[in-house]
Amino acid sequence: MTINQNKAGNMLTLAIEGRIDTQTAPELEKVLDGTLDGITELVFDFTGVSYISSAGLRVLLKTQKQMNKQGSMTVIHANEDIMEIFEVTGFTDILNIK
Repeated sequence: MTINQNKAGNMLTLAIEGRIDTQTAPELEKVLDGTLDGITELVFDFTGVSYISSAGLRVLLKTQKQMNKQGSMTVIHANEDIMEIFEVTGFTDILNIK
């Protein structure tokens, strides 16, 4: 998994490529823990994400809870497989997905 960060003022976009699973979710969590101070708009660009496991969903849920307190979080460009995972798990009701 690779994570490309693009920060513009109070907005942070994380473009992720690869799989977000039990091996890579801790890496994503570590990146998020160090970069969300002062961020009011967080965008996850899932264009390159091929799979997300329950470990990845947990990181998204934790991040959504934090961003609810300080701003907004959006997931963009999720493919059909990722959208199906979001729908089956109920994450379409929790996350702002475009």
